Order: sequence, then C-alpha cells, then structure tokens
Amino acid sequence: MYVCICHAVTEKQVRQAVDDGATDIKSLKQKLGVGSECGRCIQATLEVIQAQLMESQPRYYEVA
Repeated sequence: MYVCICHAVTEKQVRQAVDDGATDIKSLKQKLGVGSECGRCIQATLEVIQAQLMESQPRYYEVA
C-alpha cells in the first residue's frame, strides 16, 4: 500500500526505514521524502511507525 503518493513511498519502505532507525516524521522526511509535499500522508505514516515499533519490540511473557 502506498503511504505517500507524492513520493511513491510504500508502507513496506516506511517499515524498513523504522527498522533502520528512522522513528519519527522528521527522519522519514529526510530519508524518504514523506510529508514534504502536500502532507496528507503524515497521519498514515505515523500509524505505520507506531505499528512497526510495536511489532519490533521484544515481548515478555509471565510464566505461571
């Protein structure tokens, strides 16, 4: 799915950039150009960032 139409940035590219350390709009704007034109992609990009960060965090389970 495209997150930023202006720069043809996909969700996969955003997720990879987050894995590489770009965890906010400012760094994604520098790396991929997200949010630097019309700005309509910012909310969707924030959602992808949050989802990727949640998925990449280690999960700890309590053993009963």
